[in-house]
Amino acid sequence: MGQFLPFSKQVLKNLFSEPATTQYPFVPREYPERTRGHVDIDKDSCILCGMCMRSCPPGAIKVDRAGKTWSINRFDCIQCGYCTEKCPKKCLSITPGYQEPGPEKFVYMVEVPYEPPKPAAKPATPTPSQS
Repeated sequence: MGQFLPFSKQVLKNLFSEPATTQYPFVPREYPERTRGHVDIDKDSCILCGMCMRSCPPGAIKVDRAGKTWSINRFDCIQCGYCTEKCPKKCLSITPGYQEPGPEKFVYMVEVPYEPPKPAAKPATPTPSQS
């Protein structure tokens, strides 16, 4: 029998053993501890300074101070973490998980409720008195 079906032993073994892979869409995979995921923002602590945008190597992050929006193109992001290191308020973090694959680019946009502080009122300058 081994001469006619050289793989019959392996076929029988595979029929009665558990699969080596997981059923991915039905059973989500556990991410290892040091996995790079995707960039998330805490919009309440963001000051729209733009340091993350300037430090992003592929230019995936856009900050619009006038429109009060922060956006990231997750397909352009290389998960390097430079933006999280450069953020002065530490409002960016890398979270485990990935962007779902899709047929078109998806830009994740967040409206940031930041109001810049009003400048302090200058003290009134005394007028020179006439002598």
